Amino acid sequence: MTVRKLVIAIDGPAGSGKSTIARRLAQRLGYVNLESGAMYRALALKALDDQILLDDENALRELAEETVIDLIPREQGNCVLLDGRDVSQRIREPDVTTAASRVSVHPGVRQIMVARQRALGERGGVVMEGRDIGTAVFPDAEVKIFLEADAEVRAERRVIQDATVAPQDAQRVMAEIVARDQRDRTRTSSPLVAAPDAVIIDTTHKSIDQVVEEIRSIVKRRMST
Repeated sequence: MTVRKLVIAIDGPAGSGKSTIARRLAQRLGYVNLESGAMYRALALKALDDQILLDDENALRELAEETVIDLIPREQGNCVLLDGRDVSQRIREPDVTTAASRVSVHPGVRQIMVARQRALGERGGVVMEGRDIGTAVFPDAEVKIFLEADAEVRAERRVIQDATVAPQDAQRVMAEIVARDQRDRTRTSSPLVAAPDAVIIDTTHKSIDQVVEEIRSIVKRRMST
């Protein structure tokens, strides 16, 4: 008997726990974890390396068309290859994070990236996280989750995750997160918003494992229908 494999879309703002939760959920389900954010980060890194202006949509679209981005699953997380080069660590650095938020607002860029993401997940068996997965990339996903958390808590998580950030910089990090939220929620192309049929989970006072198990229960119910 062939077990049906679903497309699971996990959306939410920065620091809500999307990446860690999607990775652990994929591992426990035996699914592939597709990081849309990593794809935008890789493109942003190439734009920085090639000194392309981050507000030049036409140049960025051309760059996206000629760029090869691969996600290779590993136990500790995806290996991200940019034109065959391992950039898994580099794309997590602050300058790339900031650049990615600017690159991702351009409709022309998103059109190309969304098409690639759909191709990667068309056979199911994937957990994909981002900011518009359930609304734009996979609007027909069988399971849609939207994660939320207080901005202060999300900033604290970022400080803990990033060893280069001092604890006293938490307020600055929170200000950056709030600014990122504003850009994501007000962009004209695929703004950050929960899909009408998404299950909203507030992760503020929940552990990663608690959220993963909550989503697993949702997946099990969906597979039985």
